[in-house]
Amino acid sequence: MRFHAQYVWLDGNIVKWEDAKVHVLTHALHYGTSIFEGIRAYWTGRNLLVFRLEDHVERMFKSAKILGVKIPYTADEVRRAVIETLRANDFREDVYIRPIAFVSTPTVTLDVRTLDVSLAIIAFPFGKYLPPQGIRAAVVSWRRVHNTMLPVMAKIGGIYVNSVLALVEARSKGFDEALLMDASGYIVEGSGENIFIARGGKLYTPPTHASILEGITRDTVIKLAADWGMTVQEKPITREEVYTADEVFLVGTAAEITPVVEVDGRPIGDGRPGPTTKKLAELYARVVRGEVERYMKWVTPVYST
Repeated sequence: MRFHAQYVWLDGNIVKWEDAKVHVLTHALHYGTSIFEGIRAYWTGRNLLVFRLEDHVERMFKSAKILGVKIPYTADEVRRAVIETLRANDFREDVYIRPIAFVSTPTVTLDVRTLDVSLAIIAFPFGKYLPPQGIRAAVVSWRRVHNTMLPVMAKIGGIYVNSVLALVEARSKGFDEALLMDASGYIVEGSGENIFIARGGKLYTPPTHASILEGITRDTVIKLAADWGMTVQEKPITREEVYTADEVFLVGTAAEITPVVEVDGRPIGDGRPGPTTKKLAELYARVVRGEVERYMKWVTPVYST
């Protein structure tokens, strides 16, 4: 994939895409000392709506606190910068937004406490990340990093090498996506998504203490399912429970709600997206485009109407 837009927000200024550059000795390039978010904005035909912008920016500041760095802007300034970036590019289509704060001092020291932090906001047109009709997944050999080793609740750039290795393994074997186990052998995540399974009329998802990212789309699905009247239980999920689930789906900003129709060569259910997955995906698609009144608080319009 190659992405492009006209403008990027970098350290307080809108600059041309081709001018958004950093030095080769930038600390984050060498040590992964960046924190980032993935946010989507949806074009409705009349306006561009950013989904759960406030929650994403709040999580970004929590990630910075965990890493031990300070973003040199307020949360409100970051939110305004996101809107400014989208307006500068005059997007009239669905886009993906990547705010990233990174330790920018050119140095090889490991102590980040007194180093400079830069902030960039990149946005570009973006469609479906995974096939919406269903994907084939593989449980890979790489284990999900445990939260006693690295702070996996934070979206820290360096931690995502774990996801890179997992996805490369799955794709090299002909699968669409990876499923990672934790050190105890429970299924905890995809390479960049949270996981849900449906069994016996209930939804299950790993708990936040199981070394998973506290996903915003995950939180959205839990709330939508609860409002729909469906029980959602947080519990460890075994590999066998995934194989024998009625339905499996992955959720994330990029993946949205993606059905998993096969795991390790075993069909999930009848090998097609199940009714719960389809209903939640349809509801989610309406919510993010501002079509459900009770969830309008989750969308932020970009253009004045």
